[in-house]
Amino acid sequence: MPVSGKFLLSREPPRFALSRGIFLRLLGFVYFVAFASLAPQLPGLVGSDGLLPAAGYLERAHDLWGIDAYLELPTLLWLWPGDGLLTVLCWLGIALSIAAMVGIAPIAVFASLWALYLSLTVAGQDFLFFQWDLLLLETGVLAVLYAPAGWWPPLETRHSPSAAARWLVWSLAFKLTFLSGVTKLLSGDETWSGLTALRYHYETQPLPTWIGWYAHNAPDWFGTLSVGVMFVVELVVPFVILFPSRFRGARIAGCALLCLLQVLIAATGNYGFFNLLTLVLYASLLDDAAIVRLLPWLWAPPGYAQRGVPEPGMRRTALAVVATLVAILSALTFVRELRRPAPMPEWSDALLRTVAPLRSVSGYGLFRVMTTERPEIVIEGSADGDTWIEYRFPWKAGELGRAPGFVQPHMPRLDWQMWFAALDPQRQAHWLFALVDGLLENDPAALELLDGNPFDDEPPAFVRLAMYRYRFTTPEEGAQGDWWKRELTGYLTEPIPRRR
Repeated sequence: MPVSGKFLLSREPPRFALSRGIFLRLLGFVYFVAFASLAPQLPGLVGSDGLLPAAGYLERAHDLWGIDAYLELPTLLWLWPGDGLLTVLCWLGIALSIAAMVGIAPIAVFASLWALYLSLTVAGQDFLFFQWDLLLLETGVLAVLYAPAGWWPPLETRHSPSAAARWLVWSLAFKLTFLSGVTKLLSGDETWSGLTALRYHYETQPLPTWIGWYAHNAPDWFGTLSVGVMFVVELVVPFVILFPSRFRGARIAGCALLCLLQVLIAATGNYGFFNLLTLVLYASLLDDAAIVRLLPWLWAPPGYAQRGVPEPGMRRTALAVVATLVAILSALTFVRELRRPAPMPEWSDALLRTVAPLRSVSGYGLFRVMTTERPEIVIEGSADGDTWIEYRFPWKAGELGRAPGFVQPHMPRLDWQMWFAALDPQRQAHWLFALVDGLLENDPAALELLDGNPFDDEPPAFVRLAMYRYRFTTPEEGAQGDWWKRELTGYLTEPIPRRR
């Protein structure tokens, strides 16, 4: 019997069987995007000829920690720390992501996806330590607890999903959103407290879009109003998650506002799969009746019971124990973000240190301190030391007349890291100079990460790193066809010669 849209307003307790099925399949798609995005980048980033070879990293870790390295860096790459296993893990992740989207053995599949992504995250070092990598791991753990048993359960099972697991998913959506807002205020950054942060953000974020150019050039009052609305959505709206079930409409409205904010963020900047993953978390707030209202072609299978059938007792007990532990750990990360820089109690730090290698229970807080200028590192090569040619990156700011494009949900990890390198070159020097060495040798793995090679015939004799300050053009300046203006602020290096 179909689930009527009128159930949306009824007094019956909401069901989340269909909601769970859709959430898990959407999460499978996010995993697919994450692995598919990584596959072509891994050789150049952490392969044997990459910028930070994973094999060398694990070897040094083992020399330093001995057998403890296996606990500190939990990755399947210990079995065979070479390019072959890196490739196998990534393509196995793609295959299992498809299985997750189809709904095959969800508990085993999501557990495997988590283990695979953790393995690649550890091996990926700096290039896979973004907040959305950690968010995907944390969501992946909760998916294992939330998933139904069976080899191929239907989209909408008769067994009611675990309320404890569902609340863990909801609490992650709450933690992510609320911390994103409150950490901006607690940081003491005057651009956030003064509501002026968006006068800088669209221009200085890592990979803006062309819509970001228009947002940056909007009147100041628009940016001020946008910051105020953002704080309302991030600090107030998440509390609708805690409303009793009879306030179903409020939860749906809150979900819509949260999703709208993510869409607007995605419209002005490229954040890989972060916005997509966040939308999937928010989608879990919708109950079955709300989903059927939105997707009326879905209906209940034969024998579907409106109130559902409870999960078996043993499974409920095991879930309750594990969910309690995960909830405690998540709460500690939440409190830690609120207390910064004040220290946490020693027992709390010790507990969080124990699970830290799993990277699956984290605090969040994007752009808690706003960057007000945009430095950019430009890599230049020369055949004679006199004439210099710039290397192009696929997505980061470079050519003044190239419009900032859309690349999400793909995550161009070197382009992103170049943004961090410009903010703190010394801290990123370990891979930045490895990139320079690769370019001096026309190394295919390094060049694959860039947009072409200006020295196809012969490697450059010299490479140097120039530092520029970029800014968006004004509408008047943009009339000439440029999206960016820049000024040279200095050189990070002297010309670095090729080894003969």
